[in-house]
Amino acid sequence: MDNTDVLISGASVAGPALAHRLRAHGFNPTVVERAPAPREGGYAVDVRGVAVDVVERMGVLAQVRAGGIDMRGITYVDGSNRPLAEISTEHFDGRGNGRDLEIMRGALSRILHDATADGVEYVFGDSVTGLEPDDQGVLVTFEHAAPRRFHLVIGADGLHSQVRALAFGAEARFRRHLGHHISIFGVGGHLAPERWTLVHNVPGKLAGVYASGGELGAKAILGFASGEIPFDHRDPAQQKRILREVFAGVGWEVPRLLEEMEHAPDFYFDSVSQVHLDRWSRGRIALVGDAGYCPSPLSGQGTSLALVGAYVLAGELRVADGDHRIAFARYEDRMREYVRQNQKIAESGAEVLIPAGRTRIWLRNQVMRFMSRFPALGRLSGGIQRAANAIELPDYGGVRP
Repeated sequence: MDNTDVLISGASVAGPALAHRLRAHGFNPTVVERAPAPREGGYAVDVRGVAVDVVERMGVLAQVRAGGIDMRGITYVDGSNRPLAEISTEHFDGRGNGRDLEIMRGALSRILHDATADGVEYVFGDSVTGLEPDDQGVLVTFEHAAPRRFHLVIGADGLHSQVRALAFGAEARFRRHLGHHISIFGVGGHLAPERWTLVHNVPGKLAGVYASGGELGAKAILGFASGEIPFDHRDPAQQKRILREVFAGVGWEVPRLLEEMEHAPDFYFDSVSQVHLDRWSRGRIALVGDAGYCPSPLSGQGTSLALVGAYVLAGELRVADGDHRIAFARYEDRMREYVRQNQKIAESGAEVLIPAGRTRIWLRNQVMRFMSRFPALGRLSGGIQRAANAIELPDYGGVRP
């Protein structure tokens, strides 16, 4: 088999998932990650549709299910915490089908890392700084380690992918801002019942708390509508200043959340954006997950796309006996429509989560009330479930745990 030495940049979800499948198919993957250790904490992510089949074929479904947080619903409240509308997750996104899962991103990352730690080389605390491809492979330079050669390089390093920037060009060419920004961070005492989410909206803004149960505690979420805001995605102090300015004067629990934000060790902030490229590969370099086709948090499908993309990419490399030219083309052919449908979900997500005006907030609440009373008529999940299953997974074989 050709091209067995593969460098994967990124160790969140797509990277370890790809390493798992490559190893199962006889490749020799190495994963490099900027963070000093596997990322912990994070926010709740969904594993839906065929992505559940992927984790099952990886042999980690039991661990993912055991680590699930099983959120049960959302209550929309006014500034005095009085309920305005309520809906279960079953009626909202179809998770009541008994298969789809919700888990903290850090927990999923840890499960995937642990499943690959014995057979995959992980290099933490380093990052790719240069790529020099030739006919035989790619010479990779790193921030700290000495240069190394690999047959193939895969960018699994997220929305702000360094591999994509080096191989395809500046992020601004491919990132499509969807008119919102979002922040998530851990908080202490909270109002939300266990496994439930409380959401308060004012026009163009969202503040919420979800309690995932057990030792995981609660997470706050702040979101707001805006055009592009220039910020350094590695400068949390600057990002917190933006949030304080945007949410100044908003009531409910927001003042307390902003206070707790200052000391949150797991603070996350970013624009709500998608990534669109005409091609996900260039020569011996390819992209998977958010690096190539981020659907944005508004879709709720980023993790599922990452898992399925990793499975298909590794499988096509196996079928092509390591020939990257054949494998990368087949990977894109199989994934394109699935990605398109899942990115499309985000178009309606903002109107549900962050309505632009008071009338739209009122209308959203009425829709949620209707869906709770007549779930068979009002289920939102139809489009999500169709997109989550919009690909047929080949059985690529490979060694299973």
